[in-house]
Amino acid sequence: MRARSEIDSIAESTLTDSGTDHSDISITVVAGGNDRIESVQLALKSAGAADVVLVHDAARALTPPEVFRRVVAAVRAGAEAVVPVLPMTDTVRRAETRPAVKSDRGTAVNDGPSAPEPRPEANGRQLVVESSAESDQELPTVEVLHGDLDRSRLRRVQTPQGFTASTLRRAHDKYEEDLASSGPGAVAATDDAGLVERLGVDVVAVDGDEEALKITYPLDLVLGEHIATMRDAEETKRSAEVAGRDDTMSAASEASDKAESEQGERR
Repeated sequence: MRARSEIDSIAESTLTDSGTDHSDISITVVAGGNDRIESVQLALKSAGAADVVLVHDAARALTPPEVFRRVVAAVRAGAEAVVPVLPMTDTVRRAETRPAVKSDRGTAVNDGPSAPEPRPEANGRQLVVESSAESDQELPTVEVLHGDLDRSRLRRVQTPQGFTASTLRRAHDKYEEDLASSGPGAVAATDDAGLVERLGVDVVAVDGDEEALKITYPLDLVLGEHIATMRDAEETKRSAEVAGRDDTMSAASEASDKAESEQGERR
Protein backbone atom coordinates (compact mmCIF):
# COMPACT_ATOMS: atom_id res chain seq x y z
CA MET A 1 0.00 0.00 0.00
CA ARG A 2 1.20 3.52 -0.79
CA ALA A 3 0.52 6.56 1.36
CA ARG A 4 -2.07 9.00 0.01
CA SER A 5 0.58 11.74 -0.32
CA GLU A 6 2.73 9.40 -2.44
CA ILE A 7 -0.22 8.51 -4.68
CA ASP A 8 -1.05 12.19 -5.18
CA SER A 9 2.60 12.87 -6.03
CA ILE A 10 2.59 10.11 -8.65
CA ALA A 11 -0.60 11.50 -10.18
CA GLU A 12 0.90 14.99 -10.35
CA SER A 13 4.18 13.79 -11.87
CA THR A 14 2.22 11.89 -14.53
CA LEU A 15 1.02 15.23 -15.85
CA THR A 16 4.21 17.24 -15.42
CA ASP A 17 7.00 14.84 -16.39
CA SER A 18 5.84 14.14 -19.96
CA GLY A 19 7.09 17.46 -21.31
CA THR A 20 3.62 18.37 -22.57
CA ASP A 21 1.26 20.90 -21.06
CA HIS A 22 -1.59 18.97 -19.45
CA SER A 23 -2.78 21.77 -17.21
CA ASP A 24 -6.37 21.12 -18.32
CA ILE A 25 -6.27 17.51 -17.07
CA SER A 26 -6.84 16.39 -13.50
CA ILE A 27 -6.24 12.97 -11.99
CA THR A 28 -8.28 11.64 -9.09
CA VAL A 29 -7.01 8.49 -7.39
CA VAL A 30 -9.57 6.33 -5.60
CA ALA A 31 -9.04 3.20 -3.54
CA GLY A 32 -10.00 0.00 -5.34
CA GLY A 33 -12.61 -2.48 -4.21
CA ASN A 34 -12.53 -6.19 -3.44
CA ASP A 35 -12.85 -7.13 -7.12
CA ARG A 36 -12.89 -5.61 -10.59
CA ILE A 37 -16.60 -4.77 -10.56
CA GLU A 38 -16.46 -2.99 -7.21
CA SER A 39 -13.37 -1.03 -8.30
CA VAL A 40 -15.18 0.20 -11.42
CA GLN A 41 -18.20 1.20 -9.37
CA LEU A 42 -16.02 3.26 -7.04
CA ALA A 43 -14.35 4.94 -10.02
CA LEU A 44 -17.74 5.72 -11.59
CA LYS A 45 -18.77 7.55 -8.44
CA SER A 46 -15.77 9.86 -8.91
CA ALA A 47 -16.20 10.29 -12.66
CA GLY A 48 -18.53 13.25 -12.28
CA ALA A 49 -20.19 14.42 -15.49
CA ALA A 50 -17.95 12.43 -17.84
CA ASP A 51 -19.85 11.25 -20.90
CA VAL A 52 -17.32 8.60 -22.01
CA VAL A 53 -15.71 6.10 -19.62
CA LEU A 54 -12.80 3.76 -20.36
CA VAL A 55 -12.09 0.72 -18.21
CA HIS A 56 -8.53 -0.52 -18.61
CA ASP A 57 -6.51 -3.43 -17.19
CA ALA A 58 -3.36 -2.19 -15.47
CA ALA A 59 -1.80 -5.49 -16.54
CA ARG A 60 -2.02 -4.23 -20.14
CA ALA A 61 0.45 -1.45 -19.38
CA LEU A 62 1.96 -1.39 -22.88
CA THR A 63 -1.27 -0.73 -24.78
CA PRO A 64 -0.44 1.76 -27.57
CA PRO A 65 -2.23 5.16 -27.45
CA GLU A 66 -3.78 4.44 -30.84
CA VAL A 67 -5.97 1.74 -29.28
CA PHE A 68 -7.38 4.25 -26.78
CA ARG A 69 -8.08 6.68 -29.61
CA ARG A 70 -9.92 4.05 -31.66
CA VAL A 71 -12.12 3.09 -28.71
CA VAL A 72 -13.00 6.69 -27.84
CA ALA A 73 -13.69 7.54 -31.49
CA ALA A 74 -16.11 4.63 -31.80
CA VAL A 75 -18.00 5.70 -28.67
CA ARG A 76 -18.10 9.32 -29.90
CA ALA A 77 -19.47 8.00 -33.20
CA GLY A 78 -22.49 6.51 -31.45
CA ALA A 79 -21.58 3.11 -30.01
CA GLU A 80 -22.65 2.56 -26.40
CA ALA A 81 -20.01 -0.11 -25.74
CA VAL A 82 -16.71 -0.70 -27.54
CA VAL A 83 -13.92 -3.22 -27.03
CA PRO A 84 -10.62 -3.69 -28.88
CA VAL A 85 -10.18 -7.21 -30.22
CA LEU A 86 -7.72 -9.45 -32.05
CA PRO A 87 -8.48 -12.48 -34.23
CA MET A 88 -8.16 -15.97 -32.82
CA THR A 89 -5.18 -17.78 -34.33
CA ASP A 90 -5.16 -21.02 -32.32
CA THR A 91 -7.51 -23.94 -32.77
CA VAL A 92 -10.13 -23.83 -30.01
CA ARG A 93 -12.15 -26.78 -28.74
CA ARG A 94 -14.77 -27.20 -26.03
CA ALA A 95 -13.66 -29.18 -22.98
CA GLU A 96 -15.75 -31.40 -20.71
CA THR A 97 -14.54 -32.94 -17.48
CA ARG A 98 -15.78 -36.46 -16.83
CA PRO A 99 -15.21 -39.01 -14.07
CA ALA A 100 -13.07 -41.97 -15.01
CA VAL A 101 -13.76 -45.70 -14.52
CA LYS A 102 -11.30 -48.48 -13.85
CA SER A 103 -10.56 -51.42 -16.09
CA ASP A 104 -7.91 -54.12 -16.18
CA ARG A 105 -5.88 -51.94 -18.55
CA GLY A 106 -6.05 -48.74 -16.52
CA THR A 107 -8.55 -45.93 -16.23
CA ALA A 108 -10.96 -44.97 -19.03
CA VAL A 109 -13.35 -42.14 -19.66
CA ASN A 110 -16.79 -42.64 -18.17
CA ASP A 111 -19.25 -41.71 -20.91
CA GLY A 112 -22.01 -41.09 -18.40
CA PRO A 113 -23.78 -42.69 -15.45
CA SER A 114 -25.08 -45.55 -17.59
CA ALA A 115 -21.68 -46.39 -19.08
CA PRO A 116 -19.48 -48.01 -16.44
CA GLU A 117 -17.22 -49.68 -18.99
CA PRO A 118 -14.40 -48.00 -20.99
CA ARG A 119 -15.74 -46.17 -24.04
CA PRO A 120 -14.74 -47.72 -27.41
CA GLU A 121 -13.17 -45.51 -30.05
CA ALA A 122 -14.24 -45.56 -33.71
CA ASN A 123 -11.40 -47.98 -34.52
CA GLY A 124 -12.61 -50.48 -31.95
CA ARG A 125 -9.99 -49.67 -29.33
CA GLN A 126 -10.85 -48.35 -25.89
CA LEU A 127 -9.88 -44.84 -24.77
CA VAL A 128 -7.65 -45.54 -21.75
CA VAL A 129 -5.54 -43.33 -19.51
CA GLU A 130 -3.31 -44.54 -16.75
CA SER A 131 -4.46 -44.01 -13.18
CA SER A 132 -2.52 -43.80 -9.96
CA ALA A 133 -5.71 -44.23 -7.96
CA GLU A 134 -5.68 -47.16 -5.58
CA SER A 135 -9.42 -47.55 -5.19
CA ASP A 136 -12.66 -46.80 -6.99
CA GLN A 137 -13.28 -43.98 -4.52
CA GLU A 138 -10.10 -42.23 -5.64
CA LEU A 139 -10.66 -42.33 -9.40
CA PRO A 140 -9.43 -39.24 -11.26
CA THR A 141 -11.32 -37.13 -13.73
CA VAL A 142 -10.27 -36.66 -17.33
CA GLU A 143 -10.85 -33.81 -19.76
CA VAL A 144 -12.53 -34.69 -23.04
CA LEU A 145 -12.47 -32.36 -26.05
CA HIS A 146 -15.33 -31.82 -28.47
CA GLY A 147 -15.34 -30.41 -32.02
CA ASP A 148 -13.42 -27.43 -33.35
CA LEU A 149 -15.05 -24.04 -32.84
CA ASP A 150 -15.13 -21.74 -35.87
CA ARG A 151 -12.23 -19.45 -34.95
CA SER A 152 -13.12 -17.04 -37.76
CA ARG A 153 -16.04 -15.99 -35.55
CA LEU A 154 -14.02 -15.79 -32.30
CA ARG A 155 -12.12 -12.79 -30.98
CA ARG A 156 -9.60 -12.16 -28.21
CA VAL A 157 -10.89 -9.25 -26.14
CA GLN A 158 -8.52 -6.58 -24.83
CA THR A 159 -8.85 -3.26 -23.01
CA PRO A 160 -9.52 -0.38 -22.71
CA GLN A 161 -13.23 -1.08 -22.95
CA GLY A 162 -15.16 2.10 -23.70
CA PHE A 163 -18.73 3.03 -22.80
CA THR A 164 -21.09 5.91 -22.63
CA ALA A 165 -21.14 6.69 -18.93
CA SER A 166 -24.92 6.32 -18.70
CA THR A 167 -24.83 2.84 -20.23
CA LEU A 168 -22.08 1.60 -17.93
CA ARG A 169 -23.90 2.97 -14.89
CA ARG A 170 -27.11 1.20 -15.97
CA ALA A 171 -25.17 -2.05 -16.37
CA HIS A 172 -23.74 -1.82 -12.86
CA ASP A 173 -27.13 -0.90 -11.41
CA LYS A 174 -28.58 -4.01 -13.08
CA TYR A 175 -25.70 -6.09 -11.70
CA GLU A 176 -26.48 -4.90 -8.16
CA GLU A 177 -30.17 -5.78 -8.63
CA ASP A 178 -29.30 -9.27 -9.89
CA LEU A 179 -26.80 -9.73 -7.08
CA ALA A 180 -29.44 -8.89 -4.48
CA SER A 181 -31.96 -11.31 -5.95
CA SER A 182 -29.77 -14.21 -7.13
CA GLY A 183 -26.49 -14.09 -5.22
CA PRO A 184 -22.98 -13.75 -6.66
CA GLY A 185 -22.84 -17.16 -8.34
CA ALA A 186 -25.69 -16.35 -10.70
CA VAL A 187 -24.38 -13.02 -11.98
CA ALA A 188 -20.62 -13.50 -12.29
CA ALA A 189 -19.02 -11.52 -15.12
CA THR A 190 -15.41 -11.29 -16.25
CA ASP A 191 -15.56 -7.77 -17.64
CA ASP A 192 -17.75 -4.69 -18.00
CA ALA A 193 -18.63 -5.45 -21.61
CA GLY A 194 -20.27 -8.62 -20.32
CA LEU A 195 -22.39 -6.60 -17.88
CA VAL A 196 -23.42 -4.16 -20.61
CA GLU A 197 -24.31 -6.99 -22.96
CA ARG A 198 -26.88 -8.22 -20.42
CA LEU A 199 -28.79 -5.00 -21.03
CA GLY A 200 -29.24 -6.00 -24.66
CA VAL A 201 -26.70 -3.40 -25.79
CA ASP A 202 -24.50 -4.25 -28.77
CA VAL A 203 -20.79 -4.39 -27.97
CA VAL A 204 -18.88 -2.99 -30.97
CA ALA A 205 -15.40 -4.23 -31.87
CA VAL A 206 -12.44 -2.13 -33.01
CA ASP A 207 -8.91 -3.26 -33.83
CA GLY A 208 -6.75 -4.11 -30.85
CA ASP A 209 -2.98 -4.48 -30.84
CA GLU A 210 -0.64 -7.39 -30.14
CA GLU A 211 1.48 -5.12 -27.95
CA ALA A 212 -1.47 -4.67 -25.61
CA LEU A 213 -0.71 -8.06 -24.10
CA LYS A 214 -1.83 -8.85 -20.58
CA ILE A 215 1.14 -9.37 -18.26
CA THR A 216 0.09 -12.57 -16.50
CA TYR A 217 2.86 -15.17 -16.77
CA PRO A 218 6.68 -14.92 -16.60
CA LEU A 219 6.95 -15.17 -20.39
CA ASP A 220 4.71 -12.10 -20.67
CA LEU A 221 7.28 -10.15 -18.68
CA VAL A 222 9.99 -11.14 -21.14
CA LEU A 223 7.84 -10.00 -24.07
CA GLY A 224 6.89 -6.81 -22.25
CA GLU A 225 10.51 -5.94 -21.50
CA HIS A 226 11.39 -6.51 -25.16
CA ILE A 227 8.59 -4.23 -26.34
CA ALA A 228 9.61 -1.52 -23.86
CA THR A 229 13.24 -1.77 -24.98
CA MET A 230 12.25 -1.45 -28.63
CA ARG A 231 10.13 1.59 -27.86
CA ASP A 232 12.97 3.25 -25.95
CA ALA A 233 15.31 2.65 -28.88
CA GLU A 234 12.79 4.10 -31.34
CA GLU A 235 12.27 7.16 -29.15
CA THR A 236 16.02 7.71 -28.80
CA LYS A 237 16.42 7.46 -32.59
CA ARG A 238 13.51 9.84 -33.17
CA SER A 239 14.93 12.37 -30.70
CA ALA A 240 18.34 12.19 -32.38
CA GLU A 241 16.76 12.78 -35.78
CA VAL A 242 14.85 15.80 -34.48
CA ALA A 243 18.01 17.18 -32.86
CA GLY A 244 19.89 16.63 -36.11
CA ARG A 245 17.26 18.52 -38.09
CA ASP A 246 17.38 21.35 -35.57
CA ASP A 247 21.19 21.53 -35.85
CA THR A 248 20.98 21.56 -39.65
CA MET A 249 18.39 24.32 -39.63
CA SER A 250 20.46 26.31 -37.14
CA ALA A 251 23.62 25.93 -39.25
CA ALA A 252 21.73 26.95 -42.39
CA SER A 253 20.33 29.98 -40.61
CA GLU A 254 23.79 31.01 -39.40
CA ALA A 255 25.22 30.61 -42.90
CA SER A 256 22.42 32.73 -44.33
CA ASP A 257 22.96 35.45 -41.74
CA LYS A 258 26.70 35.45 -42.45
CA ALA A 259 26.14 35.73 -46.19
CA GLU A 260 23.76 38.63 -45.74
CA SER A 261 26.24 40.34 -43.43
CA GLU A 262 29.10 39.95 -45.92
CA GLN A 263 26.95 41.20 -48.73
CA GLY A 264 26.04 44.25 -46.69
CA GLU A 265 29.69 44.98 -45.98
CA ARG A 266 30.56 44.85 -49.70
CA ARG A 267 27.89 47.43 -50.37
